[in-house]
Amino acid sequence: MDLRTKAAAAVAALRELYPDALCSLDFESPFQLLAATRLSAQCTDARVNLVTPALFAKYPDASSMAQADVSDVEQIIRSCGFYRQKAKDLVGTAAKIMSDFGGEVPDTIELLTTLPGVGRKTANLIVGDVYGKPAVVADTHLIRISNRLGLVNTKDPYKVELALKDLLPPEESNNYCHRNVLHGRAVCDARKPRCEECTLRAFCTYYEQLKG
Repeated sequence: MDLRTKAAAAVAALRELYPDALCSLDFESPFQLLAATRLSAQCTDARVNLVTPALFAKYPDASSMAQADVSDVEQIIRSCGFYRQKAKDLVGTAAKIMSDFGGEVPDTIELLTTLPGVGRKTANLIVGDVYGKPAVVADTHLIRISNRLGLVNTKDPYKVELALKDLLPPEESNNYCHRNVLHGRAVCDARKPRCEECTLRAFCTYYEQLKG
């Protein structure tokens, strides 16, 4: 099976298994998704969703966050880990959005990655989920599953992103990434993957190697 055929098979299998491919972060606006994604670095989405209600009640948008005292933001997001840098980035990002982008979250990876603390993973999530453009969010689940399937042979997020952009149908790429997160949590665990119950095992390189 060539890589493009394998990618198509993975898209179809995961679409059937997880028809509702939704971002697991809670948000009500592009800025809130951007902020929640920044908080999710080295932190679970579940923890972020416990923290953001209080954060967004006080600072619901870029305008209010840009005026925030960083120390106040630190206290609200403290349980997310790395809270000092994250708070600094949130306030700095909001200020830049207000000063450089007229209060609107940018809609390209190139512009998004000019914001403090925003890398390509976050930028792709915003571009895909908010603006509906083809995007590949190369998070830990996507990288792990792509390597196990044999779609890529690298753990470099940028190289995985580029490889999958070439292999995946553009209209499927964003939802496919969300489905990889769901599958990585439910079945394709980093330490103890449940291969025997995995819908991808028929074309998974990792499973083939396990068998023999």
